[in-house]
Amino acid sequence: MTTVTTVTNVSEAPRAAVLDDAHVGDIRGALGTIKLDDTAPRTGLSAKLKTLLAIVGPGLIVMVGDNDAGAFATYGQAGQNYGTHLLWTLLLLVPVLYVNQEMVLRLGAVTGVGHARLILERFGKFWGAFSVIDLFLLNALTLVTEFIGITLASGYLGLPKAASVVLAAGIIIASAFTGSFQRFERVAIALCAASLLLVPIYFMVHPHASQMARDFVVPNMPGGTGQLSTVMLLIIGIVGTTVAPWQLFFQQSYVIDKRITPRFMKYEKADLWIGIAVVVIGAAAMMGFTAATFAGTHGFGQFTDAGGIATGLEHKAGKLAGVLFAIALLDASIIGAFAVSLSTAYAIGDVFGIKHSLHRGVKGAKGFYAVYAGLVAAAAAIVLIPGSPLGLLTEGVQTLAGVLLPSASVFLLLLCNDKAVLGPWVNGPKTNAFTSAVVGVLVALSIILTASVLFPDISSGAILDIMAACGVVGVLAAGYAFTRRRTGTKEDPIDRTGKDEWRMPPLETLTRPTMSTARKIGMGTLRTYLLVAMILVVIKIVQVALGN
Repeated sequence: MTTVTTVTNVSEAPRAAVLDDAHVGDIRGALGTIKLDDTAPRTGLSAKLKTLLAIVGPGLIVMVGDNDAGAFATYGQAGQNYGTHLLWTLLLLVPVLYVNQEMVLRLGAVTGVGHARLILERFGKFWGAFSVIDLFLLNALTLVTEFIGITLASGYLGLPKAASVVLAAGIIIASAFTGSFQRFERVAIALCAASLLLVPIYFMVHPHASQMARDFVVPNMPGGTGQLSTVMLLIIGIVGTTVAPWQLFFQQSYVIDKRITPRFMKYEKADLWIGIAVVVIGAAAMMGFTAATFAGTHGFGQFTDAGGIATGLEHKAGKLAGVLFAIALLDASIIGAFAVSLSTAYAIGDVFGIKHSLHRGVKGAKGFYAVYAGLVAAAAAIVLIPGSPLGLLTEGVQTLAGVLLPSASVFLLLLCNDKAVLGPWVNGPKTNAFTSAVVGVLVALSIILTASVLFPDISSGAILDIMAACGVVGVLAAGYAFTRRRTGTKEDPIDRTGKDEWRMPPLETLTRPTMSTARKIGMGTLRTYLLVAMILVVIKIVQVALGN
């Protein structure tokens, strides 16, 4: 009788948590299916492998989708202008990528509610509206950069610009409009596999493996103090393109749409590690072969765009290398467009109560598909408008992403400490300490980025002063938190028994969390900074556009 009761609770719990009933049922992944009533333990290697194959998707897609057109430009610029000296940034980002995305996959599997909706319900209308509006604007601009990547790739391949953009937009829209989650994921995973085309390019160019291995583990700031501001901005660009806000919204909603529950958490974590491995291998290969391609040439230090990298590869290793890079760029742009468009459609569906699932056909989720298709069509149209400031749009995306990223991480941390939301799945002390440190670093980078946009001639000394000031504030905040923990009452230890079957109760039954004075001050400061920084950055971008 005990076994029967447990199975019933597991199958019914998702219905109490999810907002869309299409999110309950069999897991129909690209590489396998798990029936809703399949609650048998996975004991043998074959059973575990089949389960992993069925689960693989969310972590892989969100990570590979992050190596999009903007990433190609950022990693390419790092390699062409500074060789492999900035490879160490990728290694440092690995734990950041894992911790951030592990928290959102936990939120998705346990709550059954998207990221934007949780922010709205737990922190109020202002932050809920802010999260959706900034995500919508930022994702719309990011989509434009994906289509810029498509034009660069098609231009190198000798394909007509307009036809390539229209065809790509049609593929992106049609792949999601099948009414089958499984079919969409098969297309997405095929594109993820194609991203590995960067590996053969690496071997065709033959970068110095020993130098790359050294630069992976030994931090280096190329150019000295004279170029500190330029290098810092590029590092911020690498962070911004690797840890992007849309990733949080996408993976949480995609995990829900795939119907993954807490009992499959370890398989989803493995899926995430696979995605991180693929993205780091691709990024490192790109930096390596770009550095080797332009070393000792007039093009070293003169990055233009990803199309210039394809031309350089052709001169260095032959036409095939250039063609493979252009195809990889085209592939990255399309999968990036998939993920960015879906994250927006999911978030809007969550907040406005619109039916939102790839399991539904177009007639069953008209608003969801309209948002998805509308974003793709608008981005494609902007790229095709003669005289569009495409370079400025790309720069604007990187800047706004850097400014907004700290707020996304703050809400992620707060949600993962909300016991009403995650119950036995809340963060432990080590995860909180690490994530708090990451948030502090992101805030510092955001301030530096905002200052550099407003003051293009900012000196290295000013950047070091900002870093020092942020460091002092961080130490004081950490000391305050430690002192409060030592002098305050000791919290009850987290009871994690039965967590595989625990799901968040319906949102309407949860009591809004009480805000301490310190948290109110912190949230108010964050709100003020974000509003002021965004307004100033937008004004600066408009001024540059009018000046040009």
